[in-house]
Amino acid sequence: MFLELDDHGISVLKALASDTRASILRLLLHTPLTVSELAVKLNLSKAIVSRHIRLLEDAKIIKLQDNLEDTDSRKKNFIVAVDHIALNLPQKLHLPFKVITNEIKLGYYSNFSVIPTCGLASQAKIIGKLDDQRTFVSNERIEASLLWFAEGFVEYIIPNEFNHNFTAELLELSLELSSEFPESNNNWPSDIAFYINDVFLGTWTAPGNFSDVRGKITPTWWNNELSQYGLLKHLRVTKNNTGIDGQKISSVTLAQLKIEDSPFIKLRIGIDGNSKNKGGLTIFGEHFGNYPQNILLKLFYTEAE
Repeated sequence: MFLELDDHGISVLKALASDTRASILRLLLHTPLTVSELAVKLNLSKAIVSRHIRLLEDAKIIKLQDNLEDTDSRKKNFIVAVDHIALNLPQKLHLPFKVITNEIKLGYYSNFSVIPTCGLASQAKIIGKLDDQRTFVSNERIEASLLWFAEGFVEYIIPNEFNHNFTAELLELSLELSSEFPESNNNWPSDIAFYINDVFLGTWTAPGNFSDVRGKITPTWWNNELSQYGLLKHLRVTKNNTGIDGQKISSVTLAQLKIEDSPFIKLRIGIDGNSKNKGGLTIFGEHFGNYPQNILLKLFYTEAE
């Protein structure tokens, strides 16, 4: 008997996963036996043995013996129905997931469009002037560890190390986010939109822009009344759909992103003009908020042997 991991294969594995059923098989390998005879040998009730027999029968591991030579046709002897059992695992199960990780610093965007309120801050200071879009083309922008705007987007282009021998299994984006409000407002929802390779993945609604407590790693010079921290979100695109923290947000799949077709991956995060809740966007980098990380983009894959 060769097993694939389909419904029948799983039923065989379940049938074998019992000391009692293993004992029944050992006894039946030597001689055909009835339920009553097995119950005596195992010191179990007939009802219990019958339940175990039924599982082994359903899995086609044992069967009733033909009674052609038995004068008592009412006697139901069970025998082992197979000579061997082999488990045939698909190739994929031999291949562990591997991961390509890209850390994206907030100021390394390749394109942007922002509407005030907006600004950038490094670990040490405000970069440029507040609410001045020209700050977003400043040379100092590469030091940004906090980025915010009321409407618009930032776009990043990431080197794509994907190889044609790979099979993409999951793409994960993680970053700390909140909405944007002058100073702060804990109840200020904003629909934040995500795009990969120009494909709209869906939105997540940030509930507010938080300053009720200081961010764990927010620099001491940053005013207590300004945005302190966000929420760490994990967006995942699988072969089936796209979700955030386990909640489905769209039916977009990995295949639709066409990861294998370009040496780059394009990531866009922003506030669409037609959003219901246009409450702005704040992205926290490694020196602000509660989590010491920049934007992380991970591609999980298997590799053919």
